[in-house]
Amino acid sequence: MLFAAQIAQDPGYLVGWGSLSLINAGLAQGKNRSGLIWFGISLLLGPIATFLLVAFCEKLPEPA
Repeated sequence: MLFAAQIAQDPGYLVGWGSLSLINAGLAQGKNRSGLIWFGISLLLGPIATFLLVAFCEKLPEPA
């Protein structure tokens, strides 16, 4: 509960979390994956999604 109250008082957390989601969407598109899906995943998981995207997702081949 304290964390939710802290977010409400300092919108910097929301700006940082949203920026990270946009960065992750760009990373996903660079690996030929859906940026929209990874944007949503990043909104939920934040830095954990970044780790998953960088560490475990290889670049997919270009679509024909």
